[in-house]
Amino acid sequence: MEIVQNIKIAVDAIVFGYSENKLNVLLIKQKFGILKNQWALVGGFVKNEETLFEAVNRELLEEAGIKVNYLEQLFTFGDDINRDPRFRVISIAYFALVNSTKLILTADTDAEDAKWFPINELPTLAFDHLEILQTAKERLQSKLTYQPIGFDLLSKEFLFSDLENLYCIILEKEIDRRNFRKKILSFGIVEETNKYGLKTKGRPAKLYKFNKLKYNKLLKEGFLFDINFA
Repeated sequence: MEIVQNIKIAVDAIVFGYSENKLNVLLIKQKFGILKNQWALVGGFVKNEETLFEAVNRELLEEAGIKVNYLEQLFTFGDDINRDPRFRVISIAYFALVNSTKLILTADTDAEDAKWFPINELPTLAFDHLEILQTAKERLQSKLTYQPIGFDLLSKEFLFSDLENLYCIILEKEIDRRNFRKKILSFGIVEETNKYGLKTKGRPAKLYKFNKLKYNKLLKEGFLFDINFA
């Protein structure tokens, strides 16, 4: 049986950042084509000679000028054969977590602009990128309760209240802060430093840091990171 196939493979990156008590996502403005000036996720077509992982990292560098440390494959989008108005495209989506305060965005290649948008203040997105973004958000909310990925969104040294606020913002609900603090500290992977944050009200608070080496060691010994908010 003859197989006629004309399908293109693409990658898309959902990059989450966190600042000023807001969960943000990185978007780029299309420079060319029928979707010119529309906002979209960072992404593009996979070259014949590169892997998927190489392709998504290349697109992040070319379209936004950034490199990321935490990047994982999310889902494959292609059931809707008309998801791209130009031709049939299957996209493998990845999501990344970054400390956005340390990154300088630089739009290039087919991106007119690159900008952070609060997750609840998004412009109209091209293609099915709103669906992709929602899938990534749900994955982030789920993983936050069983893997300490939230620390990738914070500075290396942070106020404990920043960690509490991050969980509240991402999970979109208030948490029992005293029990949360007690639980996190009981793991022994978050350590108090001798430094203090900038004073806003009252006396300055101590800064904390995540001990990733200790976490990885505990993980090999069967440690379970579990934050139950039920």
